[in-house]
Parts: sequence; C-alpha cells; structure tokens
Amino acid sequence: MSKSESVVNRSKRATLKKLTSGSLATLALAKAPYVFARNKVQLKILGTHVTLQEELRQKAMADLGIDLLFEPKGSAAVLQKASMAPSSFDLFEQWSNSINVLWRSGSIQPIEKKRISNWTEINALTKTGKVAKDAKFGAGDAPYKLLHVQEDNSLGIPHTDKISFLPYVHNVDSFGYNTNVIPKGIPYETESWGWLLDEKHRGKVGIVNAPTIGLFDLALAAQANGVVTFGDIGAMTKQELDILFNHLIELKQNNHFSGFWTSVPESVDFMRTNRVHIESMFSPAVSALNGQNVPVTFAAPKEGYRGWHGVMCLSSATQGSKKDAAYDYMNWWLSGWPGAFIARQGYYISNPQRSAKYLSNAEWDYWYQGKAAAEDLRGTDGNISVKKGDIRTGGSYEKRFSNVAVWNTVMPIYEYSLQKWYEFIST
Repeated sequence: MSKSESVVNRSKRATLKKLTSGSLATLALAKAPYVFARNKVQLKILGTHVTLQEELRQKAMADLGIDLLFEPKGSAAVLQKASMAPSSFDLFEQWSNSINVLWRSGSIQPIEKKRISNWTEINALTKTGKVAKDAKFGAGDAPYKLLHVQEDNSLGIPHTDKISFLPYVHNVDSFGYNTNVIPKGIPYETESWGWLLDEKHRGKVGIVNAPTIGLFDLALAAQANGVVTFGDIGAMTKQELDILFNHLIELKQNNHFSGFWTSVPESVDFMRTNRVHIESMFSPAVSALNGQNVPVTFAAPKEGYRGWHGVMCLSSATQGSKKDAAYDYMNWWLSGWPGAFIARQGYYISNPQRSAKYLSNAEWDYWYQGKAAAEDLRGTDGNISVKKGDIRTGGSYEKRFSNVAVWNTVMPIYEYSLQKWYEFIST
C-alpha cells in the first residue's frame, strides 16, 4: 500500500468510525449495508465546474464512504449564493478573490491547521507568496495575504493556527486563441493581453462574465494598449475605472465583443463553434478543445498572467459529523490522486510531490517541469490533449508562477466596480 493510499484509508476509517459509534455499532455489524446507506453523511459542495467534476465526486465517495452532492454554477452565481446562504452548502470551492466577501459576510468559519494531515507539505506559494526567490508577488488579492485568521478575526500574513481556506488547486490564466486564424505568438515576448482589444479581432472576442476576473483581463488589455495606466491594478481608483469602462463600452457598442461566458463548457462552445477566435480562458477549456482537434494556444502574455488560487472553505453552518466529514474531504484533496487528476487538465496542487507518484514521468515533466511531452498525453476526458513533442506554453510551474501580474481580486471599491461591470455588460 502506498503512503498516499494509507492516508486516504485512515481518513475513510475515521469517517466510518464516527458513523458507527455508540448504539449503532452492533446494528451496523448485523446489517451494515442497509444501516450505512441510511446513516451515510452527505456533504453539499458548492462551487464551479472547474473542480466539481463527476469523476472526482465518484472517487471521493468511494475512498471516503460519504455522500457528496455537487452543485456547480458560474463564478458570480456561486459567490452570491455562498455569501447569502451559508446553510446551503457545507464546503465552498472557488477562488481566493471570494474570501474577503465570504469572510465579511460570516458565511465561512476558520479551518484548524492541526486537522489538515498534509499541511507541512503545502508549498510556499500560499505560505510566503513566492515559489521562487525572484518571483513576483503579483498585485491584488495574493492568497498569502488572506490565508491566516488573526487574533482580531481579520485575515492577514502572520501565521496562526487557523486559516480561512484550504490551499489546493491553482493556476495562472490568460487568454486562448485559435491558431488557425491568429498566427502563433512567442510566449512572454509577442503574446499580449492587448490582443483582446485589437481591432483586427472585432466581433470574435469572448470575455469571462465575472467582475473580479474578467475585469482584470480587460484592464491588462487596456493598459497594454496604452488606453489607461493603473497606479495599482489590484486597487484601481474610480477615475481609472471610468477611463477603462468608457473605452470598453465604446468597443462594445462597435460590436467588438461576441459574447460573455459564465462557465468553462460555455467557453469551449464559444471557440468550438467559431463564435470567437480569442477569449478569456481557463486551462480545462484549452485542454478540452485541443482534445477535439481545435488548435487553441493558451497565451503567456509578456505583461504577466492573471493568477488564481483555489480555496476550499468550511461553511459557518457546518457542525458535528458533517464537519468531521468535511475535514476528511479536505484531506482527501491533498492525498495525491486528486492532484494528479487535475494536473491532466492543466491545474496544479499545493503539495505536488505527493501527486507525482500518480503521474507518469512524461506527464510530470510536461505539466510541472515545462519539458517537451515524451509521448501523447490524455486529458481528464480521455482524449489526447497534448501531442508528443509539445511544450507547455509558459514553461514550468515555477516560471509561470514567477510571472503573475495580478491575482483575481475584490478591490476596495468593489461595489463601484460591480456597478461599472454590469453597466458594461448590459449596454
């Protein structure tokens, strides 16, 4: 039995022990299948299509002996529901830009570090903000700024015994473009966010409809094209936002944008049907399209990436056996297999060395080391998404996360940015 399997099995046994304690123990032994099914703990997981995938659900249920109910939604809808109705979920999975909103609303509770089995294995990205000495911290809501719960119940950088989220899945995002139409650029040299607002792509541009994500794609693009210069792109001023959105609304009225997508499957459909040639994109969409023989390149912009970090949060309403099972599920995510699974769609895990044993040498070298694929590689859908000889755009894990321009962020003038965003979308 591998070390990783041992961790998962211990977690499973712990959950089973809780379910069959006390007066239920004798009955459970006599009629185990019936009683177990009747008393199985169910966890409600609210999140996005990025991590709430059926194969992950089935594997977790088999490993842990709990029932999981996944509710995937678009980014904005997920955050709205979680901030207003903590009793509607047990665990929340999204991105670090949601933390400030959820924490201030009282929708999530602190997570105890001592109950995270592999906490010491989590790398430096969320603990110190850097994966390498010369890496950029990135503007905005860098996850290390939001991780630790302070004595005054605020979130901050000093390390404490409690955290606001479990660090797990993360990546850097940019835009994808169809190389049948747009000539392939050079990573970090010619590929630019400015392409999103280039007149030559008018009518064939898609943007993610999320005011804490799509806003930064467009801000980076506008800045690259000299439309506006931000003093701090992670904390824009009202004047800067006005300049940006006046320009964007003018472009929209000239039919520059083809559409605004709200989920990964929708973004795939945009590109697959030729509705767009270039768009905001997440890594699973690129993997899916390449698996369908649509030649999409995930750009490595010379201005730097927009970074995001997955957060798994514990609802303030979750207690008792559900809370225990929630910790089991969080620990499962850092047990190895899940990290390997999501690597095949281009995502990273916070303790990658534990997942390495579940990846082939060719997969590890391509996804994490930035080396040429030694063989064809399949994505999570089973289709070949990487051809032999391909090199991951942007290079290795360390290089990509050394070039973060800004993180998904809830800015100090969040309400004003929301107003401007929806004015833009509805114009």
